[in-house]
Amino acid sequence: MASMVAKVMWVATMALITCLAGVLGAEEDGGGGLGRLGSPDYGDALGKAILFFEGQRSGRLPANQRATWRGDSALTDGREENVNLTGGYYDAGDNVKFGYPMAFTVTLLGWSAVEYRAAVAAAGQLGNLRAAIRWGTDFLLRAHTSPTTLYTQVGDGNADHQCWERPEDMDTPMTLYKITRDSPGSEAAAEAAAALAAAYVALKDDGDTAFSSRLLAASRSLFDFANNYRGSFQSSCPFYCSYSGFQDELLWASAWLFKATRDAKYLDFLTNNQGSSNPVNEFSWDNKYVGAQMLAAQEYLGGRTELARYKDNLDSFVCALMPNSGNVQIRTTPGGLLFTRDSVNLQYTTTATLVLSIYSKVLKSSGSGRVRCSAATFSPDQISSFAASQVDYILGKNPLGMSYMVGFSTKFPRRIHHRGASIPSIKVLSRKVTCKEGFSSWFPTSDPNPNIHVGAIVGGPDGNDQFSDNRGDSSHSEPATYINAAFVGACAAAMGQKQVVKLEEPVDSLASMVSTY
Repeated sequence: MASMVAKVMWVATMALITCLAGVLGAEEDGGGGLGRLGSPDYGDALGKAILFFEGQRSGRLPANQRATWRGDSALTDGREENVNLTGGYYDAGDNVKFGYPMAFTVTLLGWSAVEYRAAVAAAGQLGNLRAAIRWGTDFLLRAHTSPTTLYTQVGDGNADHQCWERPEDMDTPMTLYKITRDSPGSEAAAEAAAALAAAYVALKDDGDTAFSSRLLAASRSLFDFANNYRGSFQSSCPFYCSYSGFQDELLWASAWLFKATRDAKYLDFLTNNQGSSNPVNEFSWDNKYVGAQMLAAQEYLGGRTELARYKDNLDSFVCALMPNSGNVQIRTTPGGLLFTRDSVNLQYTTTATLVLSIYSKVLKSSGSGRVRCSAATFSPDQISSFAASQVDYILGKNPLGMSYMVGFSTKFPRRIHHRGASIPSIKVLSRKVTCKEGFSSWFPTSDPNPNIHVGAIVGGPDGNDQFSDNRGDSSHSEPATYINAAFVGACAAAMGQKQVVKLEEPVDSLASMVSTY
């Protein structure tokens, strides 16, 4: 027994050394790669995943801005309607602020901070993660200008997609879109409510009680708006149309508000509306059922047995993803990557990985056993090991040896589909670059992007593990905020998972489940 304890302590010590070493140089490109114990340098990856959000900032940048190739942009957003809609995040490789997926991004960042606060702090990244959450919540608070008004988009998506220019040069229409009681959008309002509630839970101990109170009050207000004026969100179409309806966001928001407030009315909402919860096989900016099921399952495992349906649905999600479960709905590529669809696939991989990581942690801490599928039963360690394998794949343990995070390791995408990254920084090329010049001179070139957007995770490889690193291939080479937001928590989970010896789990029992890359 003594030798076993000593072995575990030695492994844990080496893991900590490796993780902390990874924090150094987190702002430089080309760092990271395989650590001493054969796993990716999770500390470095975590820092870079959070740094990415500074390259997506809109508005006036702070003095401590680390993505120094960026400059101030969109400083008059909202002026046409006498509101301040500056700040927030550009959605992906474009220059539009879509409030619906931005709110989802903030929710995921908040969730990551709540579940993995200690790991993020150990990597020296808690302050940066809080700043990323705060930058998004500041915008959402400004966008909620009355109890029945939420601005949901700044910028014309169609016009933006006809233009290739830096955000600092942007001259496309910054058109305003909003939902009201007469033109509702319950999905967008409820997602914003979830985001602010998650941010409240993540930030409430920071000492700024006035700000925390604003977060919680706005979250309650947005939930009431979404629930009392029900209607499906369509104003972002054709870019972010809601296909799953709004019931998933209402469940998701009520689950977050119950976690934040312990107010029985939100628990009653979850209990009384669980009939709308059903098994699904993805978790995304549109479909939040799995997120609601995860939060409700935590409550169920804590003794609220009236929420059993959510736990059953969540088990079905696990069975749909785990290889050899007998219930697989989402296949893995030959290299072992979860592959939902061939369009920005890593958004689904990272969100699934985050949920698997959290669920395995909750199952283990509650002593609630395993997930039973039709052909296999999975322990929490097996689930978390599979989740960690997805993080490893993204960071380079794949058939191409390619890290799909820009700036991590030595082989990563150099031609990402991103306007700001593909044109020289305004601090280097100070003159205006027009839409036409961007498309003629910078978009089509095969040269690497002049700005390395450190931390950006692209859409990822195809179903055969192939990746062309082509700027014109937005389905595979474009980053998005919600990819990185989910990865933050998944990476933090992997920091403490992959490098600990699982003495109770024979290694060969996992051999058929995870990739050998």
